[in-house]
Amino acid sequence: MTQTIQGTFPVYYFDFKIGTKGLASTESDMVSVAEMESLGFGIEGGTEEWTPMTTRGWANATMTGKKFSVEVKGKRCIGDAGNDYIAGIAWKDGLDCDTKATIDFPDGSKLEFDCVVDVTNVGGGESTNVAPLEFKLIGKGKPTFTPAPTTGGSE
Repeated sequence: MTQTIQGTFPVYYFDFKIGTKGLASTESDMVSVAEMESLGFGIEGGTEEWTPMTTRGWANATMTGKKFSVEVKGKRCIGDAGNDYIAGIAWKDGLDCDTKATIDFPDGSKLEFDCVVDVTNVGGGESTNVAPLEFKLIGKGKPTFTPAPTTGGSE
């Protein structure tokens, strides 16, 4: 995406890419996945709670961990490098399911992360349906989040 967006925006402004060489992927190995229709984020925080005697029954808490995933759904498109790469992972296991991914957000921020690709649907349906391709990217470790550049307002 060449420009940042202000205000509301359609989901298709997200720029999502997957590394086709697994965790060894470099910038030139990052490709879009054709024919994807939806992109959803799941973020879960792990918290620990405790109630010290000095708070007179009121609990305290702290965030002790986080995990995230990205769910992607669309259509199977044979011949597209990203789509073929994801579909090929359906029959693999272990470290062969690990790769890199990036998501450029419409505000100019960016998320880069290592992940496990969990392919959940690689075809099927009614005879007149277009074959689906659905998968989840499960974050491995802490992602790198680069905030949107500040535009600098007038003073």
